[in-house]
Amino acid sequence: MVRRMDAAPDFSSTTGSAPGSTDDPGSADGSANGSANDPGSANGSANGSGSADGSAPRLDLDLAHVRAFAATAESLHFGQAAARLGISQQALSKRVARLESLLGARLFDRDGGTRRTRLTDAGERFAPAAREALAAGERAVAAVRGGRQALRLDVWGHLYAPMRTVAHAADAAAAADPALRLEPGPGRDWPSVAEALLSGAADAGFGRVHPLPDGRDRGLAHRLVRLEPVDAVVSAAHPLAGAAELRPADLRDSVLWAPAELPRLDFLRRFADDFGIARRQSGPNLGPDHLVQHLRADPRSFTLVPADAPLPSVAGLRSIPLTGPTPLYAWSLAWRDTPRHPLLDALLGAFTAAARARRWLDYVPGRDWLPDADHAQLAPPADGGKEDNPPPSRSARF
Repeated sequence: MVRRMDAAPDFSSTTGSAPGSTDDPGSADGSANGSANDPGSANGSANGSGSADGSAPRLDLDLAHVRAFAATAESLHFGQAAARLGISQQALSKRVARLESLLGARLFDRDGGTRRTRLTDAGERFAPAAREALAAGERAVAAVRGGRQALRLDVWGHLYAPMRTVAHAADAAAAADPALRLEPGPGRDWPSVAEALLSGAADAGFGRVHPLPDGRDRGLAHRLVRLEPVDAVVSAAHPLAGAAELRPADLRDSVLWAPAELPRLDFLRRFADDFGIARRQSGPNLGPDHLVQHLRADPRSFTLVPADAPLPSVAGLRSIPLTGPTPLYAWSLAWRDTPRHPLLDALLGAFTAAARARRWLDYVPGRDWLPDADHAQLAPPADGGKEDNPPPSRSARF
């Protein structure tokens, strides 16, 4: 069972009131500088102190202010960040304003007309170091308390329900080491999780890994832990809805629906390229309910989902197995080369044990399909690819 640790210690004098409106407040609190009664300030000061030798003043950062910035930078929404930290929206805005005053630079641009928030250039530069500072603070607290620091696992690919796999591995880890503490959290996508790993904001990541441009994954390692068959999901009105199974090539006259810009969805893009799916459409990722409603409304469309992933309980859909070949979605565990979290080896061992018990890494060339980028992760089959135990048969789901 996954056991979540409590939120990171916040050494502010109080946590503030319950969260306010979920809208971006912009300058709604009327304050650009904060006030002395800001509950997030430990010292009530936004100024550094000069040194005796006349050198540049030292800036003493308050981690409560840095944490407020990091939460807002992740969601780009003041209300959501405040709710995540358990403080009022006004207190969050004041903490960010005090940090901006201390640094002498605006970290966010707030558009009162559109109620949108974005990082300034200074905010973009500050974000990786801020996450690293928070991680260092957590390590320092763990070292003093003598406890085992939880392993923070960022998970992405949420439409494909990655927590199903994480839960199995977490159960295996808890059975092997009851003291292991795992703290899963949502990641936006592989590029953002890679950045979090390199900055120290996360200790490991779980999802589909693929090469990133400009060496943005340099310094990271990863291991394939699961290969999962995917089905084609179509409307009951789709011309192929009555099939017991389909070949990927059978979908060439259909429209691939992607729940994000296709260049960001590496697996779907490679599938469409390899099997000649010329017609493609994409839209925002608004969750599984929106996805299936779109498929129901357009009998030309299809998308791919893992074979045993839960689908919303709505009528008018079919999930049809793909064979000849069967596309496999590659789930991997990723981490930074150094420093490695002390619990990483235990987590790797848990994934390995779960993969062995559940045959997660079955792969037979010719029977199965993987994108070219995933082949490098495969270990050569001991028997040259002979299939001793055929996979269990799959049937269409309504």
